[in-house]
Amino acid sequence: MSEKYMKEYEAGYNPRLVMEEASRCLLCHDAPCSKACPAGTDPAKFIRSVRFKNFKGAAETVRINNVLGAICARVCPTERYCQQGCSRSGIDKPIDIGRIQRFVTDFEDSVKMNILEVKPSNGKRIAVIGSGPAGLSVAGILAQDGYQVTIFEKDAKAGGYLRYGIPEYRLPTEVVDREVKRIQKLGVEIVLNHKVEDVEALKKEYDAVILAVGHGKGKVLPMFAGKRFVKTAVDFLHEAKRRKGNIKVPENVLVIGGGDVAMDTVTTLKLLGVKQVTDVVYETFAEFKASKKELQNAQEQGVSIIDGYVPVQLKGKTVKFQHRFYPAELKVKADLIILAVGQYTEAGLLGFEVDKLQQVTNAKGNLFVCGDIAPSGEKTVVYAVRSAKETAFAVKNLLGGK
Repeated sequence: MSEKYMKEYEAGYNPRLVMEEASRCLLCHDAPCSKACPAGTDPAKFIRSVRFKNFKGAAETVRINNVLGAICARVCPTERYCQQGCSRSGIDKPIDIGRIQRFVTDFEDSVKMNILEVKPSNGKRIAVIGSGPAGLSVAGILAQDGYQVTIFEKDAKAGGYLRYGIPEYRLPTEVVDREVKRIQKLGVEIVLNHKVEDVEALKKEYDAVILAVGHGKGKVLPMFAGKRFVKTAVDFLHEAKRRKGNIKVPENVLVIGGGDVAMDTVTTLKLLGVKQVTDVVYETFAEFKASKKELQNAQEQGVSIIDGYVPVQLKGKTVKFQHRFYPAELKVKADLIILAVGQYTEAGLLGFEVDKLQQVTNAKGNLFVCGDIAPSGEKTVVYAVRSAKETAFAVKNLLGGK
């Protein structure tokens, strides 16, 4: 059943279809879709270019504004951002901005465009810890301005959660590989299999150090700790992607959690052929945190989603839940339980705790944080790109450069 997992879930546009979709754009003067993009990718501009058959111009707009444009095109929850702002929503439905962006970046790759340019070296050296979306983005942005950037990555390949967490059917590994190579072409050095444990040593060697380690560890609720039949969603998704879907999973699986990671988990389970997948969620459907698109995909695959319940007891392999608002109980027995109840970072291994990062960065001067561990913003790829832009701006303010 791994063939379903390895195939992109949603087909891309061909030239005729992308032109038809772009022609629905109302060419708004104030461009609410562009205002609503956290990464500032400027969808209004690249959609206008597509509408007038200027695919190269569209690719330039995407790539100049977003160094991970091909990745964001596939994984960004556009219905929460640019498509929510789309004026077309008042007539029928919003423009499918994500798929237009995907067509544009696929076109960019097919004609081998080299859009990004590097300015002469300014003599400043930057160390980035972590090669996830924030680390890759901030490295790519600074490299274009002449900074010599080195990324330190603890794993054998670059990409972080992009490579090891987001399922293949949503984000193919080959797309991650292409984006990493684009960053490297800008002169960024990526040192693999290197776990940084002494930030102070890096601070002495480099003009600035950027922490972009991300939230790579899955949380475990106390009642499930140490149980062999319990996994975190992060570990499960990592294993599924690393082994290209060739993993053994029992026929009855319970998932606890209702965010995008939970939706990735339940959909992956169904694509791997699991007969009964039950997802019990703390939030009610009115409060749901997951992307509506990913929720719909899960439901189309036949996942049983039960909302509004909290786990209160584990007895054997049976979990007892209580409803948050009503005097109702639920018991679910499963051969495998997967927890998608949040993630955290191992930044404490660097010599300080995550909740003290702001104090550390203020005190150290040339130490910056980026991505998931930054103090604000959603934990999505598009917000990682936004955080990277903000961090690059702060670094340039400190060290110089336009």
